[in-house]
Amino acid sequence: MNEPATNRWTTETITSIHRWTDALWSLRIIRPAAFRFQPGHYVRLGLPVDAQESVWRPYSLVSAPNDNALEILLVLIPGGAFTSQLMGMQAGDAVLLDRSCFGFFLADQLTPGRTLWMLATGTGLGPYMSMLRDGAILNAHERVIVVHSVRVADELAYADELSALQRAHGERIQYIPVVTREPIPGTMNTRIPQLIQDNRLQSEAEATFDPTTVRVMVCGNPDFTAEMRRLLVDRKFLPCRRNAPGSMLFEKYW
Repeated sequence: MNEPATNRWTTETITSIHRWTDALWSLRIIRPAAFRFQPGHYVRLGLPVDAQESVWRPYSLVSAPNDNALEILLVLIPGGAFTSQLMGMQAGDAVLLDRSCFGFFLADQLTPGRTLWMLATGTGLGPYMSMLRDGAILNAHERVIVVHSVRVADELAYADELSALQRAHGERIQYIPVVTREPIPGTMNTRIPQLIQDNRLQSEAEATFDPTTVRVMVCGNPDFTAEMRRLLVDRKFLPCRRNAPGSMLFEKYW
């Protein structure tokens, strides 16, 4: 780790970049020894614009808290102030890391329940990977169902790891990939809210959305989360509020 330029951030080194597609990357940077977080937290990464100014973006952490690196799943946006710089970077280059972690997308915000649905679009899968790698989530629920919706199959990041977890834990973990813009054998091909409304997702998982025993986490693009909020409220799920656990939890940093 380099010496901190301010009390708010440090300069850290990229250790590896995994390119799922041209625009979808997993980035790993050195984790400062003093940096602590819980699965579900997000961090802010920065890149300098000039000698006086830097551009910062929030990203959920994929890594487990005991990993010696911080791993982030991100989409590169052409022309974006942050990712246009990032596109030219490689292992060994430096990024800025805010010393703090942020957010309330933490599983302990939920009241106890038997089944946990983890619903994600795109890079919204990131915090769930951190929770699953940590493992404590399995102690809190009898079943965990991970549903990851993307446009094309190449965007199914961590699919092999999720499939391996499913094999290792049997019925306790179920991974359901959803690909909406190309026909892929073995995947569902309709948006998650519609799959729930049509009862196809419940049939695939052999599970329900009964708020008395089921808890739901939602992470993804704003249209998806807004639609899911309406759907779950109609089904009598209760939001998590500060000091008031509920039965549904949404990531809000987007």
